[in-house]
Parts: sequence; structure tokens; C-alpha cells
Amino acid sequence: MTRKEFLAATLSLMVAPPVLGASPKKAKNASAVPRRKLGRTGQEVSCIGLGGFHIGKQKEESESIALIRGALDQGINFLDNCWDYNDGKSEERMGKALRDGYRAKAFLMTKVDGRDKKTAAKQIDESLQRLQTDHLDLLQLHEVIRDNDPDRAFAEGGAIEAMKDAQKAGKARFLGFTGHKSPDIHLKMLETAKKHGFRFDTVQLPLNVMDAHFNSFEKRVLPVLVKEGIGVLAMKCMGDPFILDSKTVTAPECLRYNLSLPVSVVITGIDSQERLQQALTAARTFKPLSEKDVQALLARTKDAAQDGAYEKYKTSHHFDGTVQNPQWLG
Repeated sequence: MTRKEFLAATLSLMVAPPVLGASPKKAKNASAVPRRKLGRTGQEVSCIGLGGFHIGKQKEESESIALIRGALDQGINFLDNCWDYNDGKSEERMGKALRDGYRAKAFLMTKVDGRDKKTAAKQIDESLQRLQTDHLDLLQLHEVIRDNDPDRAFAEGGAIEAMKDAQKAGKARFLGFTGHKSPDIHLKMLETAKKHGFRFDTVQLPLNVMDAHFNSFEKRVLPVLVKEGIGVLAMKCMGDPFILDSKTVTAPECLRYNLSLPVSVVITGIDSQERLQQALTAARTFKPLSEKDVQALLARTKDAAQDGAYEKYKTSHHFDGTVQNPQWLG
């Protein structure tokens, strides 16, 4: 896809602002953070999402809860999480934050690691218990990073069976998968799903100003997702945070670059009130980058991006929780 086609696809995802006549309170809440269409699901989600890993790292539980509720109160409705984040602490804190009516404000997503049906089903139920909810808005298979992950997930007695059962039982509304290692593996997962007559509602993948130069998900996977109407969940927009260490780009530039792509939501780590306000400002003031601006950012990051040194999730096991803890796979 060309940049012009990307821009058209991005604009097609954006939801019109509230109509005149809406109550002031509703209008303010609806316009606090722009929303986008989540693929073909019929759902609308905030263009910025709160990352689950960072939300479990605060020293005090009350700080995590305040950040989650603050995000929801100010218009971020997409919440990311995972069964394994911080030994379950991220889900536990999010579950407490979603009490007192806050669950109704959230589009709640979590992920499981189990590759067989039994392990995945157990993790799904544990996540629901920690999150203190009877259903997830989105359930995803986490860390599809090995060449055999697609076949294993779709095998008889594999994780996809547990996910489909959860959906049938009302425990999950929509289903997706995540990964950060290789575009080839993402494409294989999509092709394997197609061979089994299955279609994912969402896919989560790393997108950023350096990915465009090296083993690129943007160039190889994103066009496929857009064409098939699958909701795109962007992550690693700052390389968590190694891309910022390159000193070639700023955090606001990273966020704006990702928001200019045809994605439904940009999931970003929010571990402080400062980071929350940074994300809110990026969303509220967003205007798509011009072609000239995009080329300037890509030119600035090209040399640093060549060998993937700042995209450690592709080139090392730094982010591979299931490699470091193979027992999570079952």
C-alpha cells in the first residue's frame, strides 16, 4: 500500500465527532479521546490504549488503580492486559480498578499463553477471576513468535479450541492474536487460520518509525489486515523504550507516527500521570502526518534502524516471556 492509501485507510477508521444536541457531559466524554472502528467488529475504541504490563509496576496498588480510572474517566476505553504480566499483578490491579461501575466504561482485552486447550482454558478462567469480570471484550493468544506456534494453536486440542469455547460460553466477545518477532510468523498465523475456516477479529503487532526500515510489519502485515478488515492493535511504538534511546525521535513523534497509520488503537505504556497526559495530548491533538513529515521521520531514523538494534523484541529474547518461562505454554 502507498502512503496515500494508508492515509485513506486511517481516515476511514476514524469516528465522526459527537453530533450537536448531545448532552454536554456526553459530548465532552465522547470527544475526550477520538475513537476508531475496530475492524469489522462493529465496535469503537479509543485511538490510544492503556498498556497492561506497565500498569502493574507501580510501587503502590492505589497508584495503578488511579491511573486506570483516570484513563477511563478521560476517554481512554481500550485496556490491554495479559495473564502473565507481573505474575498476575497487572490483571489483579486492573480488576480492582474496574469495580464501582468502571467495567462498563472499558473495552477490556487480555491475553493467554497456553498453546493447548487445557492450559489456555485454565488461564482464561484465571484471568477472568483476577479481572473480576464474567467476560472479556477481546481475548488474544499471546506471543505468537515461533514458527510452529500457528500449527500448534490450530491443532486438535490446541489453544484456539479453548478460545472458541470461551467465545461460545460468553466469556469472550472477540478473538485475536499477538506477536512481535517476525512478519513471516504473523502471516503464517493468518494463513493457518484461513485454512481452518477461522477469521481473527484483531491482530496486535509492533509498529513504529524503525519497523518501517527493518523486517517490517508495517510493509508486510499491515496491508493484509487492512484489506481483510481485521482490527489492528499497534504496540511497541517507542520500542519500550529503546527507540527513544536512539535520540533520533521523540515520544510525541512516535505516537503521532503510529496514529497516522491505519490502526484501530495504539497501545502505549502508561506508568505515571505524566505518561497518561502525554498519551491523552497525542490523541486529542492528533492530525495525520503529511507525506513530507513521514519521509522526514523515516530519513532521521533510517541509519539507527538498519540492524534492529533498537527493536530488541525482533532481534533478541528480551521481550519473550514465554521463552524465559516455557511452562506457561503448557
